[in-house]
Amino acid sequence: MYFQDENSPSNDAPQQVDIDTGMIFEKLDSWVDGFIRLLPNIGIALVLIAIFYFLGKFVGRLVEKGAEKRDRANLGSMLGGFTKSAIIIAGIVLGLTVIIPSLNPGDLIAGLGVSSVAIGFAFKDILQNWLAGLLILIRQPFEVKDQIEVDGYEGTVEKIETRATIIQTYAGERIVIPNNQIYTNPVKVKTAHDISRSQYDIGIGYGDDMEEAVEILKKAVSEVKGINQEKGVEVLPWDLAASWVTLRVRWWTESRRSDVVKVMVEVILAIKKSLDEANIDMPYETRVQLMHDQTEAADGDRTKQREGWPASEEEAASTPLWKAKMNKEQSSDKKDSDSRNQ
Repeated sequence: MYFQDENSPSNDAPQQVDIDTGMIFEKLDSWVDGFIRLLPNIGIALVLIAIFYFLGKFVGRLVEKGAEKRDRANLGSMLGGFTKSAIIIAGIVLGLTVIIPSLNPGDLIAGLGVSSVAIGFAFKDILQNWLAGLLILIRQPFEVKDQIEVDGYEGTVEKIETRATIIQTYAGERIVIPNNQIYTNPVKVKTAHDISRSQYDIGIGYGDDMEEAVEILKKAVSEVKGINQEKGVEVLPWDLAASWVTLRVRWWTESRRSDVVKVMVEVILAIKKSLDEANIDMPYETRVQLMHDQTEAADGDRTKQREGWPASEEEAASTPLWKAKMNKEQSSDKKDSDSRNQ
């Protein structure tokens, strides 16, 4: 076959698009030949990737089952998925090296390391939540079915996922809280222990017998069903308020929210009923308001001020300012008249 020299002037016509179909077919032919030569390698690579895929699923499932036996199903799900993905990625990298022998796995990993920096910035929040979720599952500050309070949200933990923790509020609402927010903020685990303490303040009159009220309240609250009898009930004189003496009642119950609320209702009923039967007063708030009249003649004089100051024997202490001025003018006129008559 004869081919013209590419550098020959007759090979390239000016101001025209020259298409050499022979070169196109030669290029396609070289690609097809290269693909055919790589077919064995591609077959081996696909088999290798398939083996690593099923191996990853098998190992991931083993990790999940091992965690389930230790009552760590959520942690096993996260670690199992991570193990599976790592094995499959390793299989893909090995398959690529089989297809392209010149490909160096070290160079590929180095390239991934450089690109992972950009990926890390792009998915910063996702990675933070994933790591926070992993740490939560490993350290277990709380578990599924625990009742927690975090960032103003309170409820029962339904599930701990790789990105967020799902809780159900006592009103039946579902709240999804990012794991990073849970890990960096204070968390109140209300069911961390089997029992928890509750309290309620009640005011009695200053004229009532405090010791009698303490005994009556202690006896009445102790009889409420659901209160832990080993811990007992405490009734403490807590405050001498403006209108009453405050008694603080303390008791222990199961730490679940339903138990706490149920017993609290029964305790309030028992307190009200027992104090009514003993004729012990539960006074309303009492306030005393002192009215200050700024039109008085003695305004600002602490020795003569009427409201809020010591009482004065002088009548002028309660004389309005206008009347004091009038009396002063009349007194002055009388003095002038007396002086003229003399």
